[in-house]
Amino acid sequence: MFKVLINGANGKMGKAIEQIIAANPACGLSVCIKRDNGQNIEGKFDLAIDFSSPQGAAEAYAAAKNCGAAFLTGTTALSADFINKLKEEKSIPVFYSPNVSIGVFLFTKLIKQAAQTFEGYAPAIHEIPHAQKKDAPSGTAKSLAAAINFAPEKITYERTGTAAGTHILKLTSPSNDEEIILTHKALDRKLFAASAVKIAAWLVKQKPGFYDMNLFTESLKK
Repeated sequence: MFKVLINGANGKMGKAIEQIIAANPACGLSVCIKRDNGQNIEGKFDLAIDFSSPQGAAEAYAAAKNCGAAFLTGTTALSADFINKLKEEKSIPVFYSPNVSIGVFLFTKLIKQAAQTFEGYAPAIHEIPHAQKKDAPSGTAKSLAAAINFAPEKITYERTGTAAGTHILKLTSPSNDEEIILTHKALDRKLFAASAVKIAAWLVKQKPGFYDMNLFTESLKK
C-alpha cells in the first residue's frame, strides 16, 4: 500500500477522498496522515493529495519534495508562479489540474472542437457552482475559457445551491438565428473525489516530472 497524506482533510473533497480510499483497498492507497493548513507534518508518506488553498498547496508541495513523495493538487486560484514551478518539477511526480473530472476534461475538448467548427459564432461561458465556492470565476471556468480563447473577464457566474457545479458554453450565430448550447453538470462532488483517487493511484507509480489530465487520459488508452 502507498501511504497517502490528505491535505485539506477537513474539507468536503478531503473527506470524500478519504472515504473512497478506505472503501477501495484495491486502489493500492492507504491514508496515513490527515492535515489542514498550517499543521506540522510528522511521518513519511508516498503521495500527497491536496485540495485546500494556495497556501496549503504550497505547504503540502514542500513537504512532498522533502519526503520524495508524489504530489497531486486540484486546488484552484493557484498563482501562475506556483503552477510554473510544478510544471518545471524534475525530482518528484507532480500532477495539477483545476478540475480532476475526466468528464470535464472531455467536455473541454468538445467545446474546443465546437468553437473551431462554428467559427464566427459568438461564445458565452456561464457557470453555476455551489454557494460556498470561493473563487469566481472558478479555475474550471477559466480553463474552459482558455481552451476557446475566450476572455476570462467575460465569464458570467452565479453561486447558488449545493450541486457540485454546472458549466455552460453557448455559441450564437452571427445572424442570431441559431444557438448551440453545450453543458456539463456535476451532480455530486464524489465524482471529483473518485477521479482524484484514480489519478493518484496512477501518479504515485510515475517517474518524476509534471503530469496533467491530458497525460492521464492518454494513459487510459494503453
